This record gives sequence, C-alpha cells and structure tokens, in this order.
Amino acid sequence: MRAVPAPAPAAPRLLPPPPAASELPPQASLGPVETGHGPVDAALARLGELDGVPVEAHAEVYEGVHQVLRDTLKGLDEPRPNQ
Repeated sequence: MRAVPAPAPAAPRLLPPPPAASELPPQASLGPVETGHGPVDAALARLGELDGVPVEAHAEVYEGVHQVLRDTLKGLDEPRPNQ
C-alpha cells in the first residue's frame, strides 16, 4: 500500500498595498460631541481645542479629560440619595 502525499498548502493570498496618504478621503469632522452631562461635555470639548496646541501640551489635556471621565464613572457606583 502506497502512502498518499498530503495536498500542497494553498498559496498565501496577497493583499493589495494600502493607498497612499494623498489617495485617502479627508477625515470627517463629527463636530462637538454632547452627552448631556455638563462635566463630561466640557472635558470632551477640551479635546477639540488641541488643534494648534504644541504636542508637548497634549498630555496634560488628555490627563485632565481622563480624570474627569474616571471621576464621572466612579460616581455612578456611589449610592444616590433617596435610593
């Protein structure tokens, strides 16, 4: 009895190269995002103010926004009066 050879593996599919940056559509601007929660909306608005700000200053803004979002989420776990 002869051994039957295993089928050859399929050739890998080659993906087309990604488009050049000049071929990409412009990024859509969603405008300001409003959640209905004042502190969160104010924090998110700060992100929109980063254009034109030196990159070195971005971390401070991100950290401030992150802190507001963390505090807001933490507040959801705290019991509310009359509940």
